[in-house]
Amino acid sequence: MMYRITRLVTLIFLTIVVAGIATAQERRMTLSGEILSPAYEGWWPNEDGSYKLFFGYMNSNWEEEFDIEVGQENYFSIVEPGELDDINVDGYDFGQADRGQPTHFYPRRNPFLFTIDVPADFGEKELIWTLQSRSNYSSRAYGTLKSDYRIDPQVISTEVGGAFGSLDDRLRTNIPPELTLEGEAFRTVRVGEALDLAVTVTDPDNLPARTNRPDPRTPEQIYRPPNSIVVMSGPGERFSWTIYRGPADRAKFEPVQRKTYMDSRVYGNSPWSPPYTVPEPPEDNRWTSTITFDTPGEYVLRGVASDGSMFTYQNINVTVTR
Repeated sequence: MMYRITRLVTLIFLTIVVAGIATAQERRMTLSGEILSPAYEGWWPNEDGSYKLFFGYMNSNWEEEFDIEVGQENYFSIVEPGELDDINVDGYDFGQADRGQPTHFYPRRNPFLFTIDVPADFGEKELIWTLQSRSNYSSRAYGTLKSDYRIDPQVISTEVGGAFGSLDDRLRTNIPPELTLEGEAFRTVRVGEALDLAVTVTDPDNLPARTNRPDPRTPEQIYRPPNSIVVMSGPGERFSWTIYRGPADRAKFEPVQRKTYMDSRVYGNSPWSPPYTVPEPPEDNRWTSTITFDTPGEYVLRGVASDGSMFTYQNINVTVTR
């Protein structure tokens, strides 16, 4: 009798443990209703003695996008250490607020999306990005020059799952792609009129070298969960246009642009999405497309070139008229 009681207790305990593990490993895919958070990615020194600070964001939704204009809900501050630790303290200053941050926010993780240079004497000051994505929720990213935040190209590659997560030391000196825009960076177009876009992208060091993702052949291989904390993408030159400022749902690219955010869902038209394989670049490395707007206004397009590990950006300011 004692053996059966002990065995029963053991079985109950194991059931509880297994259920707890299953709950802990459960992954939820929330399409909308979640929050948006800014992210400070790190810094590195510039040759002139100044410093470059990297920022991005995490949209916890898989589908919902946000449009948040620069202002009381989307602003930067430069303050002394600890001055804005309390999220309820308003740090808005019109003269500091606009640092070139996005106002349109795509789903999921958008890392190393833009940079801000600070002077050599920045010292212990903090460059803080405040975002309010919900009426009752604000969050901040605190940019500092603390040594723990110093990064290099290999760190960037690792954080974005570049080169299938490779830790190759050569990535420490990886050179980002060279991106050349054809035409002016300021354009005017009418509603419904197609605007032609063209860029040339080259990878000066061919690092990391193009390698295709192993071709999954069964549903089990395609839908298996990632085997690392950071989802991975393959190396190889790529380019996409995004809407950086302005409502993305009022614009249409032709052809449809591959995603630049880390959408890891299968068949997601994303370099992080199995079984996606980075295609060969076009002839002469010249990428062409068009965009059409259905609503007048001011928009900023951002072209994103990548070798799978590093990124180069190009903005176009577009005034859309009737």
